[in-house]
Amino acid sequence: MKLGIVGLPNVGKSTLFNSLTKAGAESANYPFCTIDPNVGIVAVPDERLDKLTEMYNSAKTTPAVIEFVDIAGLVKGASKGEGLGNQFLANIREVDAIVHVVRCFEDTNVIHVDGSVDPIRDIETINLELIFSDIEVLDRRIAKTIRGARNDKMLAKELDFQQRIKAHLEDGKLAKTIEVADEDEQAWIEEYNLLTWKPVIFAANVGEEDIADDGASNENVQKVKEYAKDFDAEVFVVCAQIEQELAELDDEEKKMFLEDLGVKESGLDKLIKASYSLLGLISYLTAGETESRAWTIKKGTKAPGAAGKIHSDFERGFIKAEVVSYKDLMDCGSMLAAKEKGLVRQEGKEYVVEDGDVILFKFNV
Repeated sequence: MKLGIVGLPNVGKSTLFNSLTKAGAESANYPFCTIDPNVGIVAVPDERLDKLTEMYNSAKTTPAVIEFVDIAGLVKGASKGEGLGNQFLANIREVDAIVHVVRCFEDTNVIHVDGSVDPIRDIETINLELIFSDIEVLDRRIAKTIRGARNDKMLAKELDFQQRIKAHLEDGKLAKTIEVADEDEQAWIEEYNLLTWKPVIFAANVGEEDIADDGASNENVQKVKEYAKDFDAEVFVVCAQIEQELAELDDEEKKMFLEDLGVKESGLDKLIKASYSLLGLISYLTAGETESRAWTIKKGTKAPGAAGKIHSDFERGFIKAEVVSYKDLMDCGSMLAAKEKGLVRQEGKEYVVEDGDVILFKFNV
């Protein structure tokens, strides 16, 4: 899963990016790797994996990972080359979802680029830059489609759709709010990779005083939540400053620190939950002496498709899946005990994989 982090200067975006990537690397003992200065890979914390590693005495534990792309230099006019925005906007064309960090805290020591704290204005500033960037992409698409549309009915239909989206964007509306008429239009809009078509998670960045009640008493957070409803977006409340402090602690200290604050989970945990929920993702698990591992798939994926995440041969030569739920396996204490109780099932090609399934695939190529 790949998430792009956007936000205006001084909203806490880079603080959040730096702390999330560092915290994620440490909490799951997964090496934080920097592909380039603004990309970090983070392990998805999953205590189920630790328990499976213990049960099977696995030589290796491999968590699911999230790739964060920090889009630096995004300011008003970014799409026209202001700041470093335009080159970085290209970096988020390939992300699965956008994490939009919004400032919801007052602090006279941290100057806001527009002179005051107004989360909705900030969101709309960024949205406008994303819209401008999408219009540029569509202009290039339209120029290409026009050439073949005269003699091709399907291209003529696509051209009409492209022009409809462009007019929608020029009205200041996001691509995700356009009505898609049929399967053709659905396939086309997904192929265009428009930034304003992507799912969005708002990270409402608050001060330490607002973290215990999850921003319930913060007026700015409530505004963001109201705004998000219209766009089917997820919202999570985070204090980037606290995340930065958490990133310096080991797991035990982190737990105590969160308890002292009256907080149940870290910003990284909240973000992972929000992104899995928004993108309709789940994890299934494989376990053995060699490795215990988490695999991320779309909710509703059938067994052969899930097997294909491991290797295409597993999907091609799929025979059956030996499945036990993680809870049943833990309750029984071993795979053998689970089998004796009849809790390990043999599932075929139509089986829809559930979150927390522990699976052994049988295949023949």
